[in-house]
Amino acid sequence: MRFPTFIVILVSLTLCSCAWLNKGKEKDDDPSYTADYTERDFYDIIQKDLGFGSWEKAISNLEALEAQYPFGEYAEQAQLELIYAYYKMGDYEAAIASADRFIRLHPQHPNVDYAFYLKGLASFVQSKGFIDQFIPTDDTKRDPGTARNSFATFNELLNRFPESPYATDARKRMIYLRNILARHEIHVANYYFLRGAYLAAANRGRFVVENFQKTPSVPDGLAVMAEAYYLMQMYELAEDATTLLAANYPDYPLLDSDGSFKYQDDPNYMAPTWLNKVTLGLYDKPEPPRFDTRHIYNERYQEEGEEGANPKNKWISWLTLGILD
Repeated sequence: MRFPTFIVILVSLTLCSCAWLNKGKEKDDDPSYTADYTERDFYDIIQKDLGFGSWEKAISNLEALEAQYPFGEYAEQAQLELIYAYYKMGDYEAAIASADRFIRLHPQHPNVDYAFYLKGLASFVQSKGFIDQFIPTDDTKRDPGTARNSFATFNELLNRFPESPYATDARKRMIYLRNILARHEIHVANYYFLRGAYLAAANRGRFVVENFQKTPSVPDGLAVMAEAYYLMQMYELAEDATTLLAANYPDYPLLDSDGSFKYQDDPNYMAPTWLNKVTLGLYDKPEPPRFDTRHIYNERYQEEGEEGANPKNKWISWLTLGILD
């Protein structure tokens, strides 16, 4: 008799505990629980949620505050803090959407610059990618869409609010993003050399030279133009690009001591050798023109060697078959 009695008592205690826990949970989740909150009650508890980093709970209370007091004293501040809470929780799309909504509804608000700043930050973090939190990757090889969005947002912030307290940080991030966008164009140009699309490569190089002046990618942009024009037998244009390169970057590694460019002058450089064919492309791969002098002209990469942006991570490229190179 003792054993069944023990089981009954244990089950009863378990059910009571679950009922108590569910009651507390229902209290938090039940919308009627906050029905009697004053606007000040909402604001006070939201500040506690934000202070403790309870982003999900803060978001729920911020949305409830706006729903119950849409024209209250704290309504506009709650909308700003909602952007921040979404950003901290990692829901960057929601943060951007909330920032756009605030900017549209309150274009003259004294803190609208903060909404622009948070929107730019959300896009900035998106441009770096989720994998970067765990594995360092080359951020210049990713889709530049979010980087462009972040740059445009920070640029609008600086144009509209040059004296904003967020202007200094926004300006630094724009420099970083500009370098990323310029280097991405060079990566695309290198790909076009691989495909034999010389005109497209030349256009990418010219785009860097014309639109990303003073970035570390300009010398590679000029080199891309010189090589692409040479391979298209447009020798005068190739010489013009070489002259500019030698005048501004005389230490460029593909320049001779007399300023002449070391062209890849073999038009069949992409033709596979017999060894490459026999090994199904594993060995003796064709080497198209490739330009990447970040280790010379960009301080960020100068200590990482001649292999490119991140030679320390070549093992990652090998393990992932080049996906994370």
